[in-house]
Amino acid sequence: QVQLVESGGGSVQAGGSLRLSCAASGRTFPMAWFRQAPGKEREFVAVISWSGGRTTYADSVKGRFTISRDNAKNTVYLQMNSLKPEDTAVYYCALVYEPCSGYGCNVRYWGQGTQVTVSS
Repeated sequence: QVQLVESGGGSVQAGGSLRLSCAASGRTFPMAWFRQAPGKEREFVAVISWSGGRTTYADSVKGRFTISRDNAKNTVYLQMNSLKPEDTAVYYCALVYEPCSGYGCNVRYWGQGTQVTVSS
C-alpha cells in the first residue's frame, strides 16, 4: 500500500504561480496529476515516468505547467505558471501504470487532493 499526500494548493490571482508537491510513502512508479473542477469529471493533467525522462501534458496546460520528480525524496511536483480561472479545481496526484495520457490512464493509488483556486 502506497500513501500519497499532496500539498501546496491555495488561492492565487490569474497570472500567478503555485507549486504542488506529492509525497509518497514508498517506492514510486510513474506518477501523474489529475484535477476535478466542480460539476466536472476528473481529468488528466500530466504524467512523468519513473526516471523522469518522459513527460506528457494535457493540451490545456502545455507550456504553462511542468511536472518533475525527486526520487530521492519520493516526491513529485507540479509547477503551475500563468494560472487561469479555469485551472480552479481539486488537484490529485496518482501512482499510475504506463501508458497514461488524456486518452486513458490506469491508476493504482490516489492522493486525497489539494484545492487550487484562481481568481480573475
